[in-house]
Amino acid sequence: MTNLNKRDFIWILPLSLGSGAVLSSLQAGNWFLGWLGFSFLFLLCISLLTLSTRWAGVASSFDMLLTEQPEQFNLRKILAVMVALAFILRFVGGVATYLALPVNGFEDEDDRAGFVYTDAHRRDDQAWDLARSEHPILDAFNKKFAYDQYGGLLALSAFVYRYFSPDAHRPLMLVLLASFAGALGLPFLWKAAVQQWGHKTALASGWIFALYPESILLGGSSMREPYLMLFSALSLWGFVDWQNTRTTKSLLWPILGVSGMLLVSPVVALVTLVLFAGWMYFTSERGHLSWWGALAIAVVFIAGLFMLTSALDRQGNLGGGTPFAVVNNFLREAIKMDVHHLERSSGWVQKLFDEMPKWLRLPFVLIYGVFQPVLPAALVEPTTLTWRIIAITRAFGWYALLPALILSFGAAAGQRSDVKRKLLMWLSLVVWGWILLTSLRGGADQWDNPRYRTILFLWQAVLAGHVWVWWWETRNAWFMRIIAMELVFLIFFGQWYANRYFQFGSQLPFSQMVMWILGLWALIFFGGVWWDRIRRVGHSV
Repeated sequence: MTNLNKRDFIWILPLSLGSGAVLSSLQAGNWFLGWLGFSFLFLLCISLLTLSTRWAGVASSFDMLLTEQPEQFNLRKILAVMVALAFILRFVGGVATYLALPVNGFEDEDDRAGFVYTDAHRRDDQAWDLARSEHPILDAFNKKFAYDQYGGLLALSAFVYRYFSPDAHRPLMLVLLASFAGALGLPFLWKAAVQQWGHKTALASGWIFALYPESILLGGSSMREPYLMLFSALSLWGFVDWQNTRTTKSLLWPILGVSGMLLVSPVVALVTLVLFAGWMYFTSERGHLSWWGALAIAVVFIAGLFMLTSALDRQGNLGGGTPFAVVNNFLREAIKMDVHHLERSSGWVQKLFDEMPKWLRLPFVLIYGVFQPVLPAALVEPTTLTWRIIAITRAFGWYALLPALILSFGAAAGQRSDVKRKLLMWLSLVVWGWILLTSLRGGADQWDNPRYRTILFLWQAVLAGHVWVWWWETRNAWFMRIIAMELVFLIFFGQWYANRYFQFGSQLPFSQMVMWILGLWALIFFGGVWWDRIRRVGHSV
């Protein structure tokens, strides 16, 4: 990477010291010690963000792009703005929710402590307990710390508390690090996208990665997802660079990224390895993997599988004997529990379950999970102002991203290059396989389901960026047709929720409303197919 110079510290140092002073005044404990800890972390984070942004903007291929169309935009400045916004939105959002929830949240333990997520709150408490104890940090990987299933994030949190905040519990330090991790992935995503797909896709994917609300919320919380997105970005950049240069040093980035995933969430490491294996297979000239590549992936995959099995079966009650059996038993029991919780938590869902055949319940949960968080519900459901803002922005972000993900297969099929078409089709299959799996795994919960889904958000941003560029260049009519289908869904469900909470208008029975939606979807779909056929016939005459 490039180096910092004296002029950089003219603004980095005062910004770090000033931000540290403000943050220390918002937390308990000795102000001077808090100021030192916050200031050092700010200095470290801002310096690394500056270095990585500059590094991503000075590669030779990047400079070539700058000379192609200098009159249109300055890519270096755009990247710098992206990274700055990504960090600021995540950190300011995290501080804002931490301060707002105790004042304008619910009367529960998490809100009173300023935490959006229960997992983050419990992990934070355990990290503070471990930090001020006499036990080594590596005890975070012991079975007794159940709120961090894998131990890596708990160990990091305890390390920060022990050495940067020894006198008082300061949760905003962990918010700062999560925001930093959520933003640091952007330069690596940018560098990989420019090299693999070009600057247009890099711009679109970068903005989506920086501004997606669910990612911002998670990046402003002490959750594992921002770290996993960072590790995914490191792995993506190293893999792309290795594919193009075949240099050994490029492999250090995927090794670093996958190693981080194994400590935080082994399942993501396994999915990433499968994704890269498919990438190598579909982009190779003969459609096969080299023996050493397959061996390396297999070794890491098996190691990750055993780590995942150990984490899932900490209590020893999943049985099965083999790692695959443990994972299978865990998924089966988790999905069964989620379906049960969905039925128990909602009266209308319980009523629907009573009316439908049992074999339809799992498909219903699958579809219900894909549409979570439901935007019409977020708009009208009574809640506090803080939670309403969070709910609406989360739901709006997903419903803005969903059409692009649906069209990812169409955009892949529209690629002229056979290699690009196969690669994008493979990425679309992996992303949608993950979305459907998380819908089953967390379909009963409007928080866990989107959170699990966002673990692979880096790849969703890449696909959505491709779709945006594809539509901008082709003006394909199916983009607006998918939007029209989504509007039909929002209008019908918006009125249904408005009637449920405010008795606005008359309410159709749920089954009839679904039939109306499916009927209008079919009309838009087959009408679009018919119109495209008419146009093709007209052009051929």
